[in-house]
Amino acid sequence: MSDDGYPSDGITSISTSTVPKHQHGEETPSMNFDYLKYNFKSLSRQASHENLASLSSANAEILERRFHMPNEEGLQHLKNTSPVVSKKFHKVLIANRGEIAMRIMRTAHELGLKTVAIYAYEDRLSMHRYKADESFQIAPEGKHTPVGAYLAQDDIIDIAIRRNCDAVHPGYGFLSENADFARKVEAAGLKWVGPKPETIDALGDKVKARAVATECAVPVVPGTDGPIDKLSDAHTFCNEHGFPVIIKAAMGGGGRGMRVVRSADELDSAFERARSEALSAFGDGTVFIERFLDRPKHIEVQLLGDGQGNIIHLFERDCSVQRRHQKVVEIAPAPTLDKAMRDAILADAVKIAEHVNYRNAGTAEFLVDSRGHYFIEINPRIQVEHTVTEEVTGLDLISLQLHIAAGWSLPDLHINQDRIQLRGFAIQCRVTTEDPAQGFQPDIGKIEVYRSPGGNGVRLDGGSGYTGSIITPHFDSLLVKLTCSGATFEKARR
Repeated sequence: MSDDGYPSDGITSISTSTVPKHQHGEETPSMNFDYLKYNFKSLSRQASHENLASLSSANAEILERRFHMPNEEGLQHLKNTSPVVSKKFHKVLIANRGEIAMRIMRTAHELGLKTVAIYAYEDRLSMHRYKADESFQIAPEGKHTPVGAYLAQDDIIDIAIRRNCDAVHPGYGFLSENADFARKVEAAGLKWVGPKPETIDALGDKVKARAVATECAVPVVPGTDGPIDKLSDAHTFCNEHGFPVIIKAAMGGGGRGMRVVRSADELDSAFERARSEALSAFGDGTVFIERFLDRPKHIEVQLLGDGQGNIIHLFERDCSVQRRHQKVVEIAPAPTLDKAMRDAILADAVKIAEHVNYRNAGTAEFLVDSRGHYFIEINPRIQVEHTVTEEVTGLDLISLQLHIAAGWSLPDLHINQDRIQLRGFAIQCRVTTEDPAQGFQPDIGKIEVYRSPGGNGVRLDGGSGYTGSIITPHFDSLLVKLTCSGATFEKARR
């Protein structure tokens, strides 16, 4: 128990010769062996936990491998130009859970950063709390719902301040697209690992993002001029444009708050269900309506900006394989996209990002049919499927996010559009706990047997997938992301 009454797993010291301890002196649970294996690179390289500018050959090696930066030049940049020298950017709180929290921790440890995990009481057995250097229960049992705990902005920021964190990484989902949370983080003197709050305001809301696209002369799917909160407004739009239409949550993503309506008699119930689901998932029940395109390709572009006028794309992903409007298979690059369409989509994505002087990582999403391409939204955060882009470009997007948050520009990192090259294909599949006999509804219980694939070109980003894991009904059913890569699409598919 910490001094302020919250359960904690704060690890006060790490070394290769000692087992991590709780703050109150007891050994951590049986996950310690996994913990040490997971952090072996950082431990064996003696990576600094002071700040990114605490120089070591490991830091230079990471820069040389990831950013093609020579050792000496990399060291000089760290010594002289990195803003983290004065900021002491040494500890990051990850305002998320599961797979993405562990993914961020992996890169943070490689960069010599300490990590702080948070967890809801109902999530106290989750693996991510044991992978971090420190972990803290967000609030006392019963204060929040399980999901509500990860939306508790003030409680999360309070932990970051009390644990002397320098930055907050939101991951994806939960508060990652909440501009108010980003503002609170920055107002508390912490770095926000993501776009500027005003950019989230402009792009995180899908209705506002459509307006930005229109200003940039980028084509959009016909839809309502703004958010709607009256059922009568929905009927007015449908009477004018006909069916089918799709109702979408203005905030968030992942298929939540989204309903396809194919006839007038479905509209009333679909409208209310979409609003209710959006409010529950994102804390905002705002929705809007678009004309629904049957069987289009879903193409998204990975963007990266430094907030200093430099914007690049890292090519595209095909996310057309979906169930209930949620992506289940992602491919990079899109294997069936012709060059002319690819070039047009990439150019429009960069155009929108340049218009708002985008900072950090983000994704512009488009629908493509036989008539052309249509902008639908920008996700101002890291995406679940960022792994396939990493595999085909050789870049660590989380590392780039952290460097940009610390003040590095793309030229500082020796990154420009001409240096981004594709290397083969990558395919990501999401392994989840779902029951096919029950319409693929999320399943719960204890994992009795778990065997991971492996081999050349196989990457696993794990979360709750391991023997003995208890899967609760409270959170997303994702266990692990499986990413396979190869020189050709066929080799990646095999």
